[in-house]
Amino acid sequence: MGLGSAMRPPASVHVFSKWMRSWCVRAAKQLVKGGEGTGGFPAAPSRVRTVSVSARKMMGAVGEQASLGLEDASLVKPGSLIAGRYACVGGADGSAEETLVVRNPATSAALQTLHSASRRDAVRAIESAHAAFLQWRHSAPSERYDLLQRWAAQIDGHEKDLARLLTLENGKPYAEALGEIRYGNAYVKWFAEEAVRMYGDHTMNTRDSRGLVIRQPVGVAAAITPWNFPCAMVTRKVAPAIAAGCAVVLKPAELTPLTALALAELAKRAGAPDGLFNVLVAASPKAVGEELCTNPLVRKVSFTGSTPVGKQLLSWCSSTVKRTSMELGGLAAFIVMDDACIDTAVAALMQNKFRNAGQTCVCANRIYVQQGVYDEFVHKVAEKVKALVVGDGLVETSSIGPLINAAAVAKANDHVRDAEAKGAKIVARAPFNAPAELASGHFFAPCVLRDATDEMKVSFEETFGPVAPIFAFRTEEEVLARANASPFGLSSYLFTRDIGRITRLSEGLECGIVGVNQGAISDARMPFGGVKESGMGKEGGRYGLEDYTIRKYILIGALNDPPAVCR
Repeated sequence: MGLGSAMRPPASVHVFSKWMRSWCVRAAKQLVKGGEGTGGFPAAPSRVRTVSVSARKMMGAVGEQASLGLEDASLVKPGSLIAGRYACVGGADGSAEETLVVRNPATSAALQTLHSASRRDAVRAIESAHAAFLQWRHSAPSERYDLLQRWAAQIDGHEKDLARLLTLENGKPYAEALGEIRYGNAYVKWFAEEAVRMYGDHTMNTRDSRGLVIRQPVGVAAAITPWNFPCAMVTRKVAPAIAAGCAVVLKPAELTPLTALALAELAKRAGAPDGLFNVLVAASPKAVGEELCTNPLVRKVSFTGSTPVGKQLLSWCSSTVKRTSMELGGLAAFIVMDDACIDTAVAALMQNKFRNAGQTCVCANRIYVQQGVYDEFVHKVAEKVKALVVGDGLVETSSIGPLINAAAVAKANDHVRDAEAKGAKIVARAPFNAPAELASGHFFAPCVLRDATDEMKVSFEETFGPVAPIFAFRTEEEVLARANASPFGLSSYLFTRDIGRITRLSEGLECGIVGVNQGAISDARMPFGGVKESGMGKEGGRYGLEDYTIRKYILIGALNDPPAVCR
């Protein structure tokens, strides 16, 4: 879309939205046939040196480039990107180097050993971003548009490599990974268009004064992203920041940094100035996270992750009163009324709950089904879960990949054991017999629990795994009260054909997003974010740019004074 089409959505987003809907339908059919932390903290002190791209061959085993089966092996990077150069830890004084090993969750095999950033690196990255910001804030909207469109073109041209890299480090099936790359790129394309639509206001205050409200970039933005969407969570934060005129320091999750580094490399190739987009890869992220949240040069922090970590970041950010966006935990209610189309609700649950093996902040955690259709719904979900194919995400027949690590598997098992001990029954489980090459992988067979109750952990803790607990309810009033009896409020889902009930429940549910007769809610054109302990701020849509700008009021007076006489 050119600069003159500001009033209509970009065609690229319409095409993506249409593709996403059709992909979700195909994915649901495949499921039927069987076919979003900063924990771990303190970093050891270390000396740091930087190496240019051309010097990578000299680095030896640590950080040595691996192809990982990519067509463009140069997308695999050795460590943090600071001021346009890749950083590695030195050891000239004989001190131990701190490194980060990225592993494939399907096999536990090491994919790449990266050099880990220290707090000193974080300071350098922030200073680099600030220097870039002082220039980029004066860029014309058309320049920002052009850069983001070139970045989007680079992502389009490398989408297969990016999807493979994402599957290798995250585990999700390749088809899902490719869908995420395209979804993530929709944000880049959307915010390229939004860059030329940063409007202000004007008013006549008095006869001889005028008031202006202008929007300016907030400054250096720190983005801290999770492992469950290694591409989309990066582009959803970085693209609006660049569009607004900010510079970015990104800290991706230590479990999945390779995709983020590849995206930054593609932005570099697209012409991003050095320092505009920095990436910090940290094995022990507490010190780096604290620096990002307390350094006065950082004026905005955007975080997606758990609520406890978000609260820690907020406390750090308070020391310099930063602007923050927090997309935190979810405990989504999925409500099926007696008058719902059961097949529609079941298909929506399959694509919503089991995408990324249930490791999404908006997936159904509490599935409430009205008593009149409870048995039918449970039976149909059970049959489809039995048909799921668990396996390596790079194998085409796999519909469910591994969980991210052993702790995730342990939590899912704990929730199932707790539910069984309190009266729930496992009515279905996807078959999985691990072959030898996957014996060390972090797999969990998806399961369906019936007779779930509010006393079970699955009712008040986010499982973040492919466990589907199904609760029965009697009345609309009851289910609304139970759905809202949670400190979280990110997303909810409602299935009914009664327009009055749709209106009442959609307005009554205490959450930021409601999907009505729909399980796939994410859209680059729409605002994403929660309420209560699920966070604050919005990402996506025209609202996504606002958090990266400030509104400045300018009053111009004495307009009717006689002009000064030149002497």
